[in-house]
Amino acid sequence: MAKYTPQELAATLKEGLLSFPVTSFDAELAFDEENYRKHLAWQASFPVAGLFAAGGTGEGFSLTPAESARVVRTAVDEVGSLVPVLASAGGSTAQAIENAQAAEAAGADGLLVLPPYLTEADQAGLAEHVSAICRSTSLGVIIYNRANAIYKDTTVALLADRHENLIGFKDGVGDLEHDARVYAKLGDRLFYLGGLPTAETFALPLLQLGMSTYSSAMYNFVPQFALDFYRDVRNNDRAAVNRKLNDFVIPYLDIRDRVKGYSVSIVKGGLDAVGRSAGPVRTPLQNLAPQDLADLKALIATLS
Repeated sequence: MAKYTPQELAATLKEGLLSFPVTSFDAELAFDEENYRKHLAWQASFPVAGLFAAGGTGEGFSLTPAESARVVRTAVDEVGSLVPVLASAGGSTAQAIENAQAAEAAGADGLLVLPPYLTEADQAGLAEHVSAICRSTSLGVIIYNRANAIYKDTTVALLADRHENLIGFKDGVGDLEHDARVYAKLGDRLFYLGGLPTAETFALPLLQLGMSTYSSAMYNFVPQFALDFYRDVRNNDRAAVNRKLNDFVIPYLDIRDRVKGYSVSIVKGGLDAVGRSAGPVRTPLQNLAPQDLADLKALIATLS
């Protein structure tokens, strides 16, 4: 059973840094539960506000429903008493409902609705997709505005009116006008989090649009740096943010942008670089090339 009501969960998540732990795989690309538990324990030893299991950085798109349920159960069992654990619901409506109900049965505290797979849909279809998921669970639900799931402000308002357990809006597009419309219409009814790849890059300007938090992928391997960056953002310390952008984040982006899909691969590369390997990525992603990994390791070394 979830430890938080949807409203309590929203209040907790909006005031701290969030992260998506990578999913550990062995050399044969099977789920490595023992290593995953070690990674979660390390992640939860820092003051993070919430961890999203089997999400994008966790390669949730590569997991079968059974694997996703196992990953979430493992996360709840390992760190659920220390930090809120949220799961993901993706794919078709039926699969997303299966994910949602498995997450609730595992004791997860909330749910992130990922874009539905492949097919394009208009607002009425997206609204019905999210409604079906919200009706299937009592967990707090966050919608992810990204890819083929772009929710107009009016659609978000409709869903918020329909479903008390809809608690959050995560943006992975960066359309400032769109974000302003959503926040202006919904206000404090939801909480808002940044979800663009390497969210630190956009964190300070999005704070002005009501996004008090974001999901940090680099928290996986440099958690203290990620927390310090988040502190500077919340303090509106532009000088400190720009210094960290120039010294670490932008050079990190330069490595990330060398190959498509590296936004996930570079996180596992970062764990390799700090001696906490979580194994390889699953296809269609590819692991960092040796030179890219060497460059990342040298960059991380500048933080010490």
